[in-house]
Amino acid sequence: MAETSGGSLQNNAEVVIYRPRVRNLDGQGQMPDPYKQKHSPKYYMRVTFIIKIVVLFLLPCTLSAQLVKDDSFIAENYTKMETMITMRDGVRLFTSIYIPKDEKEKYPFLIRRTPYSCAPYGEKNLSKYPLGPNRLLMQEKYIFVSQDVRGRYKSEGQFEEMTPAISNKSGQETDESSDTYDTVEWLLKNIKNNNGKVGIYGISYDGFYASASLPDAHPAIKAVSPQAPMSDEFIGDDTYHNGAFQLIANFDFSNYFLGERTDSGTNYNEVFKLVYKNAYSFFMGLEPLKNTNSSLYFKNKAKIWNEYLQHNVYDDYWQARNIRKHLKNIKPAVLVVGGWFDAEDLFGSLKTFEAIKEQSPENKNVWLVMGPWSHGEWGIENQFQHANYVLADQNPYYHEEIETKFFNYYLKNKGDFKRPQATVFNTGTGKWKEYASWPAADTKPRKLYLQEGGKISDSPSPVSFDEYVSDPANPVPYAGNIRGSMDPDYMTGDQRFASERKDVLVYNTAPLSTDLTITGEMNIDLFISTTGTDADFIVKIIDVLPDGIQRLQRAEVFRSKFRKSFTVPEALIPGKVSEVEFNLNDITHTFIKGHRLMIQVQSSWFPLADINPQKFVDISNCEKSDFQKATIRVYHNSSITLPVTAQ
Repeated sequence: MAETSGGSLQNNAEVVIYRPRVRNLDGQGQMPDPYKQKHSPKYYMRVTFIIKIVVLFLLPCTLSAQLVKDDSFIAENYTKMETMITMRDGVRLFTSIYIPKDEKEKYPFLIRRTPYSCAPYGEKNLSKYPLGPNRLLMQEKYIFVSQDVRGRYKSEGQFEEMTPAISNKSGQETDESSDTYDTVEWLLKNIKNNNGKVGIYGISYDGFYASASLPDAHPAIKAVSPQAPMSDEFIGDDTYHNGAFQLIANFDFSNYFLGERTDSGTNYNEVFKLVYKNAYSFFMGLEPLKNTNSSLYFKNKAKIWNEYLQHNVYDDYWQARNIRKHLKNIKPAVLVVGGWFDAEDLFGSLKTFEAIKEQSPENKNVWLVMGPWSHGEWGIENQFQHANYVLADQNPYYHEEIETKFFNYYLKNKGDFKRPQATVFNTGTGKWKEYASWPAADTKPRKLYLQEGGKISDSPSPVSFDEYVSDPANPVPYAGNIRGSMDPDYMTGDQRFASERKDVLVYNTAPLSTDLTITGEMNIDLFISTTGTDADFIVKIIDVLPDGIQRLQRAEVFRSKFRKSFTVPEALIPGKVSEVEFNLNDITHTFIKGHRLMIQVQSSWFPLADINPQKFVDISNCEKSDFQKATIRVYHNSSITLPVTAQ
């Protein structure tokens, strides 16, 4: 295990670069309490609109969305061509290709397949942003290929949400693996000066298409990098988390993504026109979920939105879209990349790596990189800051030492790529750590119990409990600031706004006498009872700084009717103690000496997750009258198991 410096982590400073920068006036480098900042509604709408466009949509689809124009370099060094490539079933996919003008050597292909557009369209209209995953690779010179997937933008065919993979395909059957295969076959035969090697990459939805290229991959595909890939949308990625619908992100995204194509396929209309300034208030007024299909919003016309709501258990629809089970016997080298602060696909990065490693054990060329990034943030030139963190810019290190070397080695036989299996960033020390295997081998489980008086202990007290009233009419917000659209900074946000509420249970250790490092996945084992027949449980792991800031490290929601099966939900029996067990995504974090570890437990997280009526009903079709208060007890044999690294 090796360790390298990545810069210091301080308590607070500036918020994300896409927002107006806010500095305090006390001269101590501290940010004001987030929930005490009072910005204008105009600020919130401008900020959240930019976040919505850059983080959710444009980041995955503009390759590396740098803020510097690169069209002059591209014009001097590349020739652009556009074509329609015919798939085995006759459907034609629009494909944009940038070919190096220098013909003295042969070049490999780097392909990105996307539902987000490979604009700009027109062979004379060159990209104003770097080609490929980063500027260094563009300067290295590859044949860069972008392709609109089926049914999106200028490609023919029918678009499907995370197209189900088909094993043992025959005849004209198609999936994303076959479309990638057919594309590669065409490129090898029709583009001059190629060296016969192909790389695939993509972030977010594009990351799913990278993963989907791996089963039965074309033999020319030598290197694939799924980055923040969607993997299993019901269990832990974009749509549901452990059965709880991810309301705000999907509502905004679907409005943008599910509209009608216009301008000969170069644009999409939004499904409806809407601007809201206060997400909490807006979605409180919108509940229950079926109201999203009113005449004001999706109008039952958005096919995939309807599928989201209709399939609110882990049925065949979602199981067919779980790409992880198809990641068997994988041959290409694979570099999986993710961010610890990713509000969308942290699960996808970790579980995609895990699935390949476990199902393709003979492939020794599979790596994981987890950095201090939000969704896709490593794909831009320079890193931006996060709530309560000041980070040295990690993007140049990743681009130079990992991503560029990975593709150069496997596609150009240039240099080497001798790395340990996992390179992860410790968000407590501000340093990169390298592990020979992941999960890390040098951890031991430590079980901590939630105790009376808000304490944390190494032993349980099964006969006592803490109690709170969960009221759907007054849900716990997911973030301290009230704004429009989703705030991705909630992943690192100060939780003091929540700890002050009566419907949030708070447990603390004493100030730590030594550093405490946890590395890996955490297990939550709650023993609960309720006066209702269903309930959500949100558990947060928090680093409490000496100045009182409660910096969120990891959190997850679990809908308790799925405690025994995600496929067949089961009601809680009022007053009966039930066990609710689930995992929090991996973490690498050191709680510094003098800090405290805090655990918070609550039953709403709004509007990040939809409101549980606390009644065993079909939530997608329930009435407002189904929502009810519930008195919830958490018993003191409830625990969290941490993977603790030996000091």
